[in-house]
Amino acid sequence: MKLHESATLSVFAAAVLWGSTGLAAAYAPTVSPLVIGAVAMGGGGLLQAIVNARVLLWHRDTLTRSVGVIAFGAVCVAIYPLAFYTSMRVGGVALGTVVSLASAPMASAIIERVLDERALTVRWMIACAVGVVGSAALCMTDGDGAAASSVPAGVALGLVAGATYAGYSWALRRIINRRIPRGAAAGAVLGAGGVLLTPIATAGLIVTDSIPADAWLVLAYLALVPMFVGYVLFSRGLAGIDATTATTVTLVEPAVATVLAVLILDEHLGLIGWSGMALLGLALLILVAPGRR
Repeated sequence: MKLHESATLSVFAAAVLWGSTGLAAAYAPTVSPLVIGAVAMGGGGLLQAIVNARVLLWHRDTLTRSVGVIAFGAVCVAIYPLAFYTSMRVGGVALGTVVSLASAPMASAIIERVLDERALTVRWMIACAVGVVGSAALCMTDGDGAAASSVPAGVALGLVAGATYAGYSWALRRIINRRIPRGAAAGAVLGAGGVLLTPIATAGLIVTDSIPADAWLVLAYLALVPMFVGYVLFSRGLAGIDATTATTVTLVEPAVATVLAVLILDEHLGLIGWSGMALLGLALLILVAPGRR
């Protein structure tokens, strides 16, 4: 199998695992989404650093020269789960996941334009316009029965999640491009993000009155499977494809999350909401459609 195909499959598999995060988090309703995000992403990030400790030591000098990129990525890693899980809690699993992931490729293109001086294409501009209209339509839906005022908040937080997801994806790819092994790159960026999230996770767990056993199982699953195994696969994929392509491939995640939310959690988006999702899907198709040579 060619490197590009193998990398794409790795990112695809990671996205399928990530698609289960919203459903899993829904089974811990008594735990704050900030705590869920901090424990899940922070725990997964620290595991990345522990597992890759040896390769981190081997490449510590090279990583030191990339400290700015690592810091940028770590801050994005810390912000992403807080915005993502809160978006799903206030706007619904389907809405929060779709906005977060659908906005990521567009945010990634902007980051690569600003930081890598990669030109924005007409295709991207059209896709961005369609995506904005789709997000606006989602803001007008009643979501899954939550207060209507929570839907715009869910969309706004989803956009923050999409931007920070694109940010740390870019950081990982930039470090890997400097001939640093993917394990060292993931351990540095995700591990540093985990360090930033540790105080939030610790404080949240302390102030939470009582966490039932099934909620602990949810937290363990999120940290070990989607956040640890998923990011092992994702970093492996970034070794073969660029950040914009990777964030586009992960758009299978909102599809998985939406199906699970509708079938298992019985969420209802309504006609306007589904129209908004269709527009976001159209924006993604525009992004990934093959161009003329």
